Order: sequence, then C-alpha cells, then structure tokens
Amino acid sequence: MSEYEIVIGLEVHAELSTKTKIFCSCPTSFGAEPNTHTCPICMAMPGTLPVLNEKVVEYAVKAGLATNCEISRNSKNDRKNYFYPDLPKSYQISQFDKPLCEHGYVEIDTEEGKKKIRLLRIHIEEDAGKLNHDEFGGGSLVDLNRAGVPLIEIVSEPDLRSSQEVEQYLRKLKSILEYIEVSDCKMQEGSLRADVNVSVRKKGETKFGTRTEMKNMNSFRSIVRAIEYEANRQIDVLEDGGKIEQETLRWDEVSGKTFSMRDKEDAQDYRYFPDPDLVAIKLSDEYIENIKNGLPELPESRKKRYLEEYKLTEKDANIISSSKYLADLFEEATKICNNPKAVNNWIISDISRILNETEMEPIEIPFDSNQLGKLVILIDKGTISSSIAKKVLVELFENPRDPEEIIKEKGWIQISDEGAIKEVVLKVLSENPQSVSDYKAGKDKALGFLVGQAMKQTKGQANPQMLNKMFIEEIKRI
Repeated sequence: MSEYEIVIGLEVHAELSTKTKIFCSCPTSFGAEPNTHTCPICMAMPGTLPVLNEKVVEYAVKAGLATNCEISRNSKNDRKNYFYPDLPKSYQISQFDKPLCEHGYVEIDTEEGKKKIRLLRIHIEEDAGKLNHDEFGGGSLVDLNRAGVPLIEIVSEPDLRSSQEVEQYLRKLKSILEYIEVSDCKMQEGSLRADVNVSVRKKGETKFGTRTEMKNMNSFRSIVRAIEYEANRQIDVLEDGGKIEQETLRWDEVSGKTFSMRDKEDAQDYRYFPDPDLVAIKLSDEYIENIKNGLPELPESRKKRYLEEYKLTEKDANIISSSKYLADLFEEATKICNNPKAVNNWIISDISRILNETEMEPIEIPFDSNQLGKLVILIDKGTISSSIAKKVLVELFENPRDPEEIIKEKGWIQISDEGAIKEVVLKVLSENPQSVSDYKAGKDKALGFLVGQAMKQTKGQANPQMLNKMFIEEIKRI
C-alpha cells in the first residue's frame, strides 16, 4: 500500500433549494406522495416546452463565486441523451461545453497544511426521477416527483489523494453551499450526493491509472469506507499481475465491498447537442457583480472572526463555523445570554454529542437560539445547576419549549436555600466519616465525592457552589 498513491476525483450533485423545478412550476419539496409534484413538462408529454427558472442560474453563479470560479458570460443548455426508465424524455437537459462556472477551487486543511482542490466546472442540470423497487412483487414503480428538480454538478480535478482529504473536501463544500443558502444539503434525502472516481498508481508516476466509479453516494462514512476498500482492491489486483477494468461499481454498506454494475468505456457517447427549445444564457457583468456583493460571510471568514471576537480555540471555531446552522445558533444565542464561552461549550460538547448519537444534522436541531440562550441564563442566575441543564437540553431535543416551562413542569428548580442545603450536608457528612477523614488528610477528591452524594440526594437540584462552600465550613467544625 505504501508504494502506491490513490488518485480521487469527485462529481458532486447538489439539489438547489428553489421553490419550483428547473423548467416548470412544479414544487420541489421532499417527501410528497409519488407523482403528485408533476406536470406535462416534467413528465415529458409531447408538445410541451421548458422555461428556464432564473433562480437556478442565480444559485449556480452564487456557488461558482463562493468556490472561486470564473463565471461564463455566455452559456447554454444541452441535451444529454441516454435511456433509463426514470428519465421521461430519454435525455437530460444539462450543460456540455459551455458550463456556467469553471476553474475554481476549494481550500482544505491537511496534515501538511492548506491544500487547494481545483474545480473543473460547475454546471446546471435537471434531476431524473426515482425507481421504487418492489422486492416481493418483483417489479419497479416510477416516481417522477424528483424529475426536473434543479441540480448543480460540481466536478473536481483528480487532486484528492486520500479518503481523509475527500471527507474534508466534501464537508467544506457542504458548508459553503449551506452558508450561501443554495442547497439544504440533506444527504439522507439525496440533496447532496457524489460520484466517486478512484484509481491507483505507483508513487512517482505521472500517468493516471485506470479509474472505477462509484455512483450516487450520500454518506461521508460510506464514501470514506468505499474509497479505502476500492483502493486496496485495485492494489491487490495489480500486485497479482492483473489489470483494472474501467467500470461503474456499487458500494454495499453491509458487506463493506464494491461490486461491478456495468462496464464503462473511456468516452460514453451521450450525443450532446444544444437544446433547441432553450435560449442561450447571457450574463452581464452587473448581474454577476450584484450576486457577488450579496454573498454572505463564508466559513473561513466566520472562523477568523470567532477567533478574534469571541476568543474561541482553533478547534472550537473550526467545528462551529463549519456548519451555518451551528454558527447561527452560536451567534444568536450569545446575543441573548451574553455568554459566548458557555454557548460554545454547550454546542461543542452536549449538543454535538446528541447530534452524533442520533445521527442528526445541525439543520435538524429542533430548538432555537432563544431557547438555548435562556438555558444559559438560567444556569448563570443559579436557577438550575449544570447537571439539571443537561436534562433540560435532552427535553429541548425531544419536546422543544421554553426552558423555564420545562424546569417548573419537572420540578427542577435549583435548591439555594441555606437551611435546606445545610440539612443535606450534615446528613452526608454523618454517613461518610471516612471521606471526612480523607479530606482532612489532604485528599481533595474526597470533597468531590461528598458533593456528588449531596447532589444525588437532592436529585441534582442543590446549588453546587453552595454545597462546596458549606462542606468545607462544616468539615472545619468537625
């Protein structure tokens, strides 16, 4: 393995967040009943004519500017001919030789430092429909709700050299698209998916090896696993004296292996030609400049600001700025509670942990910044302890509402009454004479144990600062 270099290129498809499809007025919302978001145009009925959605062009140009691309002043739509059951026209309207955006780059962090991943192009196209396979009946049903949903295809140069770099690149690209609000990037819904091209070659060689392609992958974990398996498979074939066949592969998540789907020739003949029903796309300098001026603050800029303005660590600033939704939550909650350090700690620790455990995306966080900000205020005021706040956070994920309403409903208000706390302290001290002796002997951990016992007896509701102070005072008297 160490003698070989992996070469990877990606074709990333992102569904655009327009309200309607690319060439008709059908809605693009996800999850509707099959074939309810369709019309004669997206179903390719004879005599229908497509009309380009201007928002699609605007969003593609936004994506191009945010990824340092050159924007074409003169572009066009082309017909890409191929035959598949969920492609109603038997061709896809895409772009061939005149894409909207070319020659950009996305910068990623690697162990060796910053690395630019070059982009060959970004072009617009329509999505195909979807086949729903009936395992028991043995047939397939076509759902055309997705047919005509607008896509941008972001094609990288073969600059990626490891599965780790691929993950970094995809996460950065996802982050940029979220920030400029052109795609919701919900991978579980297919809004962001990638075709992964993998080849290997001996280190030092300049000629690329024969590549294989894994299509429509929509999970970072699966993409990383698939690249590592496929690279090792190709190396084993070459080491055994075999030859890599150019083909399209299917990744099987359960077995952790790739399987051949079909051979792929070097240049498949899609018989591209300009779509005669659509006019050329001509963009003025003023149009492009207006979109450029309207771009929001991007991830790198936010990260830099968080380091300077909020004094976050490099690691924390990286995590929060990588997601628009986490960054917005952080900033807006900070405005409410004026405690950026506490908000940062909640996002980095407990919120991120729950997101990982539940496999949720930040966009799916059910509570808002106002509720998070109020939670921090309740801790700062001493109304609840940190341990109770963790319980409130779980409630916010399960049934979001005002944190004050939660603690009143659950009876979680912190005990700060000196008399009540003293009663608990004296009880714990009488039950744990050994811990008292240990603390007097200089074992500071014994105090933590005693406080923990008191918190257990009060179900986490006692004020921990008052407990600490009162335990020390009472032990001195013993």
